[in-house]
Amino acid sequence: MNIPSAITAGTTVTWDDLPTTNNLGNPIAPTTHTLTYYLRFNEVFEAVTAASTPSGSAWRTTLTSGVSTGMNAGTWYFSALATSRSDSSVTELGRGSITVNASLAYAGNATAYDGRSQAQKDLEAVQLAIRTLLNGGSVKEYRIGQRSIKRYDLAELIALEAKLKADVKLEQAAELSANGLGNPRNMFVRFN
Repeated sequence: MNIPSAITAGTTVTWDDLPTTNNLGNPIAPTTHTLTYYLRFNEVFEAVTAASTPSGSAWRTTLTSGVSTGMNAGTWYFSALATSRSDSSVTELGRGSITVNASLAYAGNATAYDGRSQAQKDLEAVQLAIRTLLNGGSVKEYRIGQRSIKRYDLAELIALEAKLKADVKLEQAAELSANGLGNPRNMFVRFN
């Protein structure tokens, strides 16, 4: 399936899927089947259906900006179903997930936007708790992400900070690679 791995809410996204065959070798093509994408989010009533149209020998699927505007940021799961025009049998051509990024566009006054990952937010909360302990304060209870933590000692907080720093570094390396900037851990050597 050629659905993009990441899209931005509020944008128009178009992709083409080529004909294929089912497990018995029978052709599945725009002339014999319709193709529909079903996308679901992990909240009630959060779903999108995108019907593909024939485009030459392929199917063309478009998520309009009006449809993607209503998609919450996060991981969406999809299933691509081909329905036979002759007997209405249904074949799942693909299944997976895509990431929907929040739109940074705004009208009127801009509201606050926090584009950090959960690991980055958690790291900041742990570092704040460490500073509080080192400055003579006491941290009896605080929140990190969705978790509520009670009575961590300094050694546990430092271990958690190290783990979160490693997670953030992995995220940053993956983002650099995804943006075509290469892996920062690669070392290149030239011999003359």
